Amino acid sequence: MNKIIFIGLLLFLFGNAAIFAQAKKDAVLQSKDTLKLVEIDPLTPAKAAFYSAILPGLGQAYNKAYWKIPIVYGAIGTSLYLYADSKKKYNEYRDAYKSRLSGNPDPNYAYLTDTQLISAQEFYQRNASLSGFFVLGFYVLNIIDANVHAALRQFNVNQSLSVRPEITPDAVTLKANLGLTLNYRF
Repeated sequence: MNKIIFIGLLLFLFGNAAIFAQAKKDAVLQSKDTLKLVEIDPLTPAKAAFYSAILPGLGQAYNKAYWKIPIVYGAIGTSLYLYADSKKKYNEYRDAYKSRLSGNPDPNYAYLTDTQLISAQEFYQRNASLSGFFVLGFYVLNIIDANVHAALRQFNVNQSLSVRPEITPDAVTLKANLGLTLNYRF
């Protein structure tokens, strides 16, 4: 408990010292060129989407978002693996059911009834279909991500609009006043 009070007291003292600190008088103010024209290429989002459509992850590389490439390949690769595995198991249960109907049952699946073989086929067929939809969904999501990232990378984000908390001393009592300022510079 004493540590918390001590840390709080230190933060309070250093915080007040920072509030009442004065800026250097010899600092030179320089104006910013806010009217400087920034080149915007309207084809950048389309290029990123096109590159991602050709090879998943290429649009992310074009946007220099290299950390997204393993996520793209992980999502698509996992879905492809689950699709292939479900198709393989579906074919195994289907072949076991067909061989049982033809008269020579598979000894590996002798413990299963006909209804269990049919339900296993339906289960793995449904899982394969879902995995296929996930592959397609992640592929489309990869394209959309590349397009949106390229479009937002060109978005003008500067300090002309800012919201920040402000602590100012009261002129009479010298106590700290808390406030919130919304600044917009034209």
